[in-house]
Amino acid sequence: MEITKFSKLGVPYLHFGKGEPLVLIHGLGEVKEGWSNQFELAEQFELIIPDLRGHGDCTRTDGISIPNFASDIIGLLKELDIINAHILGLSMGGAVAQEIYRQAPDLCRSLMLVSTFHYFPKKLKKILYNNRRKKFEAVTASGKQTEFLAHMALYSWSKNTIDTFIHYFRPRYFIFLESLKMCLEVNNRSLLPNIKVPSLIIGGQYDSVLPVWIQASMHKLIPNSKFIIMRNTGHLAKLEAKDRFNQLLRWFLNQQKNAL
Repeated sequence: MEITKFSKLGVPYLHFGKGEPLVLIHGLGEVKEGWSNQFELAEQFELIIPDLRGHGDCTRTDGISIPNFASDIIGLLKELDIINAHILGLSMGGAVAQEIYRQAPDLCRSLMLVSTFHYFPKKLKKILYNNRRKKFEAVTASGKQTEFLAHMALYSWSKNTIDTFIHYFRPRYFIFLESLKMCLEVNNRSLLPNIKVPSLIIGGQYDSVLPVWIQASMHKLIPNSKFIIMRNTGHLAKLEAKDRFNQLLRWFLNQQKNAL
């Protein structure tokens, strides 16, 4: 088991492996250990896997926002003397990855944006925040919020997949709602056309949380980006199709090596 370290600013993180630096950024309500299926990438890459503010082992709960999540990771990378890294973000983590590029583009070797978003139209905001907040409040009161979100996020409802999701999905009620609210304020429509690093966008065929048309829109905006739809997966291909997902990451990252 990898040991959690803490930056000088209190950011908890895992740090292991050898090779080019690769940052893995978890999604809303998740913890850094949720990337355990991707730990095998340490054979080729130096993995840096942080807990976002208010999540996992991070005790800091003030200033919940996408820009602050990004600046925490930028500070961590600078503390580790990492000049630049491949940045991978899942769901909310994908919005954080985009924000890292906004704040420190030279820190990004490449971007991998998985089952994520860049902007929410008003109608979608209503669905995501108002409607789903009410459902989340109701199931939280019943103590079944994790099971509810598992069935919403996953296409494969095998016991093993659901158990793994539940183990690594540990939302704190206030942090979850505040983070969701901050997600809905993201508007990167003017940022994406200016991204100049190699970019891979991954969507899940049956993602009911952030459907693939959102990632398709991102692909159209990011110059020379690659867009892959992973078949027979929901919001969390990293859990539902570990081998295919990891193979896809290796393919993209090895392309960047070969391009040097």
